[in-house]
Amino acid sequence: MPQARLLVDLPDGPWIADVSREFPDAGFRVLTAVPGESAGFALVRVSARDVDAALSAMEAHDALRSVSVMAREDGVATVRLETDAPLLLLAAKRSGLPIEMPLDIENGVAEVEVTGEHERVAEMGRRLSELGLEFEVERVRQRVDPARLLTDRQRELLLAAVDLGYYDVPRESTLTEVAKHVGIAKSTCSETLQRVERTVVREFVDDLPSRPLDAEPAAADT
Repeated sequence: MPQARLLVDLPDGPWIADVSREFPDAGFRVLTAVPGESAGFALVRVSARDVDAALSAMEAHDALRSVSVMAREDGVATVRLETDAPLLLLAAKRSGLPIEMPLDIENGVAEVEVTGEHERVAEMGRRLSELGLEFEVERVRQRVDPARLLTDRQRELLLAAVDLGYYDVPRESTLTEVAKHVGIAKSTCSETLQRVERTVVREFVDDLPSRPLDAEPAAADT
């Protein structure tokens, strides 16, 4: 099933757009969110150099009906809030395609991930446009069920290797011990784990950004 990642440029007006632009160094992570009839309810983790100032800006914003700090530590606060204009939730509701949580917003740009049929993903794009939200598709890929990546035998061997500490640093068991534990030859164990590692690493790499680690960030990221 297709999984799409959209970078949505939020318009001025919604609290998350205004406050995140006012504090461009801050991160806003929506942990949970539920749309109501005329409002939205969410649990948001705010990370900022001056988290007090960010919270004050949230409390003063007209689009937020209520802001309650649920947990607090240095530079981080978890907040329960009610908002008048949950545009992203509204687009998700109209398209019938839920937004995957957590949802990260920085400097007015939301990183939205959705998974569904091509028609549903396209409908999400139309709904975003109807609401005046500009976006770009950062990535579309076929989402694979992790349980289907490996055969039953491969999965059994991998779990045994993990349980025995084969992948710990330093290792708690040897390849010979893992092979003996599952009752197979050492050579078979080695070959099977190599296939497992190749499959898992390739799937992981597909999720990584394509930009080299030493490349300069694009202007939109600053």
